[in-house]
Amino acid sequence: MKIDFRTVGPFVENSYLVVDDQAGRAVFIDPGDEPDELIAMAEESGATIEAIWLTHAHLDHVGGIVGVRRKWPVPVFMHPRDSVVFEKADQVAHMYGLAFEKPEPPDIDLAEGQQLTVGSLRFEVLHTPGHAPGHCVFIGEGVMMGGDLLFAGSVGRTDLPYSDHDAMHASLERLSTLDPNLIVWPGHGPETTIGRELETNPFLTGVGRPTRR
Repeated sequence: MKIDFRTVGPFVENSYLVVDDQAGRAVFIDPGDEPDELIAMAEESGATIEAIWLTHAHLDHVGGIVGVRRKWPVPVFMHPRDSVVFEKADQVAHMYGLAFEKPEPPDIDLAEGQQLTVGSLRFEVLHTPGHAPGHCVFIGEGVMMGGDLLFAGSVGRTDLPYSDHDAMHASLERLSTLDPNLIVWPGHGPETTIGRELETNPFLTGVGRPTRR
């Protein structure tokens, strides 16, 4: 497996390409902006693009979909509870004075426990609401493609429309049951691990095992 990414747009979002390099198959996760840059990344991989998986539908995670699908008209996967966020992404972009191409509605619903594949790679969908009502993470092959659930030293915001602080706390609690060696590739910032964040992240104090002092 190979994971490549580009950090794009004014919100400095990580857009990922997950590649089964043996099978030559790949998926985009959260193509957020600068589709020409993302297309170049995918072409460098030489892989066939199979799908776009969305952790959630905030504008900084969906802004590159139209451009990518213009090149590869692949299906888009998203949890249906994020439809309200998806539908308002263009309005939010307008509030920020940003250019935005509104994508067509997603093609395939994500659900808790769903198994996704790319080539021989397998990922399980966990529904982790809080930052957004349909937020999901994809876990498999020793990694968590984490969207805006967990960052190195921080967690996703819950002061946005449709965010839910209590739901976010419950989603973060689930992390304490995961393999501490699981590598987290977040929507913003550098990669980390579950164990590192449980030990050092101040926002996880009281979630699962306590932070060491």
